[in-house]
Amino acid sequence: MAAILKRYITIGFVLIAIITHAQPGKPKEINKPKDTVKSKAITQENFLYILAADKQYLQKSDSNQLVSYAGNVKVRQGKTLFYADSAIINPVANTLESFGNVHINDSDSVHIYAQYLRYMGIEKKALLTKKVRLTDKKSILTTENLTYDVNLKLGTYLYGGKVVNKKTTLTSKEGNYYGDTKDIYFYKDVLLLQPDGTIKTDSLQYNTTTEVSTFISPTVIKDKKGLTIKTREGFYDIKKKIANLYKRSIIEDSTFSITADEIAIDSLNGLSEFRGNAVYRSKDKEQGFDMIANNIKTNNKRSTIMATQIPLLIIKQGADSIFITADTLFSGRVIDLLKTKNISPVRPVIVDTSIKKEITKAVIKDTIKVAAAKPSIKKGTVKNVVDSAKSNITTTPPVDSTLKYFEAYKNVKIFSDSLQAVGDSLFFSGQDSVFRLFDNPILWAQENQISGDTIYLFLKNKKPERLYVFENALSICKVDSSIYFNQVKGNSINALFDSTGQVHFLTAKGSAENIYYAQDEQKGFVGVNKNSCDLIEINFTDGKPKRVKFINNLEGGLLPMRGKTNHDDLKLKSFNWQDKLRPKSKFDILTGN
Repeated sequence: MAAILKRYITIGFVLIAIITHAQPGKPKEINKPKDTVKSKAITQENFLYILAADKQYLQKSDSNQLVSYAGNVKVRQGKTLFYADSAIINPVANTLESFGNVHINDSDSVHIYAQYLRYMGIEKKALLTKKVRLTDKKSILTTENLTYDVNLKLGTYLYGGKVVNKKTTLTSKEGNYYGDTKDIYFYKDVLLLQPDGTIKTDSLQYNTTTEVSTFISPTVIKDKKGLTIKTREGFYDIKKKIANLYKRSIIEDSTFSITADEIAIDSLNGLSEFRGNAVYRSKDKEQGFDMIANNIKTNNKRSTIMATQIPLLIIKQGADSIFITADTLFSGRVIDLLKTKNISPVRPVIVDTSIKKEITKAVIKDTIKVAAAKPSIKKGTVKNVVDSAKSNITTTPPVDSTLKYFEAYKNVKIFSDSLQAVGDSLFFSGQDSVFRLFDNPILWAQENQISGDTIYLFLKNKKPERLYVFENALSICKVDSSIYFNQVKGNSINALFDSTGQVHFLTAKGSAENIYYAQDEQKGFVGVNKNSCDLIEINFTDGKPKRVKFINNLEGGLLPMRGKTNHDDLKLKSFNWQDKLRPKSKFDILTGN
């Protein structure tokens, strides 16, 4: 009771000293002398009440009656409390000046500490200097100069400040703190530091409760693993480790770069999604590739990439890059695929002894490498098309962890200057450099159209080296500009390419058939050969057949060009000249022409 009485006596003393006369029944406003700011009034809501002090003094300065307090000073204005070692109150201007261990408790939600305070009670604005510290129980802001608006719960610094929130530290030259929303806007030389990386920008919004950073200007994000993100707009949730980026943001490190209109990142799960004109570029000089699509998803933990919505894969190989499109493109690491797939080497080529040694050496060299089958093909299919290259090959060399494989599903199209192809699905491994085309693919090499149930295309030094066609193999070549077609059919076809990408040797094995239009030196037609046997070998020069060899059970012979010869009947089973499906340029595979 004594304490309460003392409090009211103190308040009364101050009121008597400063008020000329009060108006009963109007407690909300106190009249001021006419020489003060006329447009503003002191009310009970903004009046500065002294609650406690060890000592109190009256002093007069410039016709103003001032009251000084010393020792454990405590002042209240509405729900805001002020503490200091000493203070001076101007009752007429309703201002407070505090010195030493200043503390502002704003509704018990924001606490500010400093060594000096000047407070305008009517405007409810504070200027704090020297070792200023603002905290909202979530973070701590430190600076040397801070203005604080109690009405808006707005703190502003203009000469450098730092905010620490758990393991996150932010610094900038200027900043605005909003107590109601717990948002801080940082400006000029903004730097966000975390244990796993940094963020540099010119403008940044940060929420101390959600720990979400919002980027509102060009921003560079770096982690300690060497990853760099460049963006102009977006946000990053530090708690959940997720981010959304906009306006053609870029992510890159020493191995890749990716750009997209919009990027979504889930760092904890290692997942990312790139939407709108997304471009993924591999920086690997040996296995360089680009993947372009309207939607790309990556899984960093599994090192996989999936592209949809008009995807395009570009496998770089000098001037003759390979362009591939499909409904869906997928890529992963060969070493991870080997953990789940049964591996068998590619079957060796069986050819005439005249060149058998040449091809067998090349095949054995490649079959030591792993030949992975398409994951979605039916069980048992791989067994039908692959076996051991040599019975004494029982081990495989260690697999390079950086090697990639690629899969393409539905409406596959391939274009390069030396060859083109279409099919239902595709598998390519960087380990053996083999394109595997499934489900009735068609491949064009110069003037040759080759089709079958499955096609394996081997590359060497990033150029076509040889071709295997399994089951229902058929090779068609139009004879110059005529209406006639040279044809070779067999259960399987094997072909070798020269350095220009043209077929220079071909074999057809198993129920082999051949239709060949013979020409003289002036390219006049001599007749047409129709033959069948067990094995057919054809040598080419400049892409044209020059020598044909038939082995075992030969039947047939030379037919005249006219007379009873029906050239339509000479077309072999499954004949289908599909030049309209052939991609004529890299633009064709995108436009569908």
